Amino acid sequence: MRRTSFVVTLLVTVLISILAVPASAAKAGPLVRAAAASPTLSVSSNLTNRRYVAAGDRAYDLGSEDGRYPAMGFHTRGEMGGIWTPPIKLLDGIWFGINGQWIGPATSFTSGFGYAQMALPTTGSNRLKITRTDFAPDGRRAVEFGLTLTASNSAPFELNVDAHSELMDAYPWGFTTPNQLDFNLPDTAAFNGKQLVFQENGTPPVANAMPHSWAAVVGATGLTPASGTTGSAFRGPQDPPVICPASGADIFRCDDTGFGKGAGGELTYKLMLHAKTSMTVWFTVAGSDQGLAAAQTEYQAASANPAAELQAKVTSRLALDSQTRVSLPGDPALAAAVTWSKQDMADLTQQADNLSIRRTEQGTVYPPPAGTLPSIRFEGAGFPDYPWMFATDQEYTMFALLAAGQFATAEAGLRSLAAVSDIANNRSGKVVHETVTDGSVYFGLNDEPGDIDETAKFPNAVAMVWRWTGDSSFRDQMYDFTKRNMEYMVNTLAESDDVWPDGSGNVEATGLGEDKLDVAVYTIRGLLDLADMAASKGDAATEQFALSHAATMESQFQGAWWMPSIPQFADSLKDPANSQLLQRWWIGVTPMEAELYQNGVEQSGLALKADALQALALRETSCYSGTYGMYVEGGPGCDPGTFQGHIQQAYTLNTGVMAVGLGNYGLLGPTDQQRYTDDLAQLQLGSVAEQPGAMPEIGPSPDFPANVTLPFNERSSLNQAWGTYGVLWPVVHQQLGVDPQLGHGLLEVLPSVPPNQSTVSGSAIRIGTGTIDVTAMHSGNTWTTTMTSSGLACTLHVGATLPAGSTVQSVTLNGAPVVPQVRDTNAGHQVFVSTACGSTAQVVKVVTS
Repeated sequence: MRRTSFVVTLLVTVLISILAVPASAAKAGPLVRAAAASPTLSVSSNLTNRRYVAAGDRAYDLGSEDGRYPAMGFHTRGEMGGIWTPPIKLLDGIWFGINGQWIGPATSFTSGFGYAQMALPTTGSNRLKITRTDFAPDGRRAVEFGLTLTASNSAPFELNVDAHSELMDAYPWGFTTPNQLDFNLPDTAAFNGKQLVFQENGTPPVANAMPHSWAAVVGATGLTPASGTTGSAFRGPQDPPVICPASGADIFRCDDTGFGKGAGGELTYKLMLHAKTSMTVWFTVAGSDQGLAAAQTEYQAASANPAAELQAKVTSRLALDSQTRVSLPGDPALAAAVTWSKQDMADLTQQADNLSIRRTEQGTVYPPPAGTLPSIRFEGAGFPDYPWMFATDQEYTMFALLAAGQFATAEAGLRSLAAVSDIANNRSGKVVHETVTDGSVYFGLNDEPGDIDETAKFPNAVAMVWRWTGDSSFRDQMYDFTKRNMEYMVNTLAESDDVWPDGSGNVEATGLGEDKLDVAVYTIRGLLDLADMAASKGDAATEQFALSHAATMESQFQGAWWMPSIPQFADSLKDPANSQLLQRWWIGVTPMEAELYQNGVEQSGLALKADALQALALRETSCYSGTYGMYVEGGPGCDPGTFQGHIQQAYTLNTGVMAVGLGNYGLLGPTDQQRYTDDLAQLQLGSVAEQPGAMPEIGPSPDFPANVTLPFNERSSLNQAWGTYGVLWPVVHQQLGVDPQLGHGLLEVLPSVPPNQSTVSGSAIRIGTGTIDVTAMHSGNTWTTTMTSSGLACTLHVGATLPAGSTVQSVTLNGAPVVPQVRDTNAGHQVFVSTACGSTAQVVKVVTS
């Protein structure tokens, strides 16, 4: 998976407000406002060069924030934007005009909960004020476009709609064998009296390709067009189009590329609007990879009442927002990032049906399917180039999904990964890396070297879901696969001269040794997680297998990997002598980031604290971190290491891993964890990245220019789910101290108030089938935690995490003195009392001397 970089120099005006989303009845008429209201973020500068997405779980819309549709993306150059219902693309774009004058470009852009909105310039002789609202209703293979028109004076007018199709499969790509030049067939266009109908039918001239029947339908709710026309053009203001080549030299902005074989059409409606009145006209783009009849069914369902669909969409997103509500008076930007991260993950919750699982060997072959799956549901990686399923992205984002209470998405994604992996890898236990929405597996097969860190991480993901939800049926469903995961990891030792599994990890680069640091760290963690689940099931043999191998690896970890003279952990070990190599990759933080569960007790970080503090401090220097986060590969000059290479690009995942690693060692202050969480918040909230509210893939960095300065076909993702890990997990798990172990009937709530703050709180945090509210306060030598639960039956450990070395003078529970339990961890000195979960508030006050 290619990862690129992001820098922004533009100034963006960001407005946070409450917006009543405009809607209308099915027939164009007086404006009716949706009952639901959504928080919003708005921008008004450089819209022409900024991308946006409006996404549902079955379709999405990708364009530029001025209301246009530049060709974008690199997997199939220029074809990753437009309107999609995975696994197929439907349209390159849709454009609107008044009396033959194309509307736009937009003057401002707004992100809402589940929709995007643009203010368009006044147009036409009757001075129409126009607002455009885009959204994709969940459960529908369709995108809706609402034009709200307000007239200054009475006059009839024509409303023109152009659409240009590009019916195309998500795979193959532009650079694979076969590629889309071979695979893509020409589209046809027709006007049926009410709609534009686009189709692509046939069998690509490629071995093992199957016949297909794809269709897209475009029309307006409650209106019949006065006329309709089709042809090869019809791209609104983007006619005549700028066509970029399928490969070779690129230009900044194209309207299509050499892969395009679409068709176009235009609908014209005659309307009347009286002075000082408004109407909203809804247009629907729907489609299917199951033929025209299925596309028409999708169209009829989505277009019946778009206003109600919008209201349902916003209501569902507000329901997600009502979970894990946090208040951080000392860090309001981070609190806002929590709010928008929940929406970001919802945008990337995707579903694909009727998958044919193909082993493409990194795009070099197109074999017959190895099997089929009726459906997968998962957390997509990022728009526009990674909207499908990646193991790494699922496994890191799982922490954020749990903290946000989005349990169903976490469980579904892991089930989907296991199902695809078992077909593609013949039940070996290895987890596949990348699965496209048609079922093509690009990388991660048994005969490929990586990314085996994803196999090691999978048992942890399952165990964490089990701990947070208490869902033993989910544990049982996934248990056999997690056993095979760790058997696979251990069996790779048979070809090794040491205890470390050989194979590629998350860093996809040459020059590393055979053993990778992240693989070693996550294998130890995965073995301990498997042992925990095995013990809960009474599987003593598996428990002993896992504990024995974990103990062997953990006992040798420090000596094998720690480089005290740097001071850092080696990125990799090179055969035959296990020589330590340091290239300063971000995986050097994983020994501090990984949390281990041993004997029912959470251990924050694998690294010894003295080593961890030195390693983390070095990572905070300018060679390793910049204005917007930690670099994927640090540079020379701040340590005695001799390697001269560097890729100083601040990926949001790397920054999140750093934030979590700092939190595991109690470093929560403004120069430590808060520095990195605020980096993520700045990127997400609209002041530097493309779409306000969307967590980008990469932040501004020395080694890569800003996305807005790059050609649309060469940019990094405008949003990427994995960055939410570094927002939600530090707040909910580390600052609020929420650590469920419901598989063992235990909930621990041991907050750690950051040193520059006095209060952190969270409400409606989902735990199992219930919720908890937590408020933690620190004043002088007193720490107070107030915790209330609802719908939970468990043992509760509630208290506080104090700075290391603290001496406790007194502890009270609900005002009564108690003798606490204490333990020293890497995160600090934990002081708690044991009681029962219940609806009565439990107040623990700890006073130090």
